Amino acid sequence: MNTASKDIWKLYQNQFKIKPVAYSAILTVWDKNKISMKKLLLYLLLTGLTFNYVFAQKDADARKILNQVSKKYRSYDVIKTEFTFTYENQQAGTKDSQTGTMISRSKANKYKVTIYNPQDKSVDEEIISDGKSQWTYVKKNKEVELTEVDNSSESLNPAQIFTVYEKSYKYIYNGDAKVDGKLCEVIDLTPEDEKKTFFKIRLSIDKAKKQILSALIFDKNGSRYNYIIRTFTPNVKAPESTFLFDKKNYPGIELVDLR
Repeated sequence: MNTASKDIWKLYQNQFKIKPVAYSAILTVWDKNKISMKKLLLYLLLTGLTFNYVFAQKDADARKILNQVSKKYRSYDVIKTEFTFTYENQQAGTKDSQTGTMISRSKANKYKVTIYNPQDKSVDEEIISDGKSQWTYVKKNKEVELTEVDNSSESLNPAQIFTVYEKSYKYIYNGDAKVDGKLCEVIDLTPEDEKKTFFKIRLSIDKAKKQILSALIFDKNGSRYNYIIRTFTPNVKAPESTFLFDKKNYPGIELVDLR
């Protein structure tokens, strides 16, 4: 496993509860296919946006902004976004970037994430969940991993991407800044748990729309994980079949049950 993969895996381990058999399977897939690194990076960046903050702490301005963002997102049923995420470690000379889309019904913990090949824009990977099970499709490996979804209060998943709620974060409003030509309010979140592998998450929030535009995660080893939302469409039409895996649509794949 290369340095970039180890960096991502370390941070991924601290974000998710994975059964031992899943650890082994994911590492095996990783060695078989370098693009799996991007899958773990996607998990990290998507769930990295899911924060619960303690209202009694820190900056009143930041609290007010986060309240406005949360209230708005909770009013939507289904959200569709197009995103770009980038992993970079300047010290190691490593950089990786990928694009994708996500459809999420957060109230039911249902989501579908699609990651595209940067060369021909074909589908490289898909992550689908009906709120109980999760299917992860890796095109190059011709297989789908089936796992259970952890719906406990401590779990993190892509359906919660815009729900700015989690415990044990300090927050501070750092003023306004331009992001992709848009005026944003910048908020830094710091985990109270010093054992976490990252020390800061910087949110850029569209000042006019009260929507998260980006989240930049600063790891202690010098790595940076940046998640940028390119488009945001609320209340799109999404039938229940969107959040279900149908093997007929994936001819020739192997289903690996890790439940």
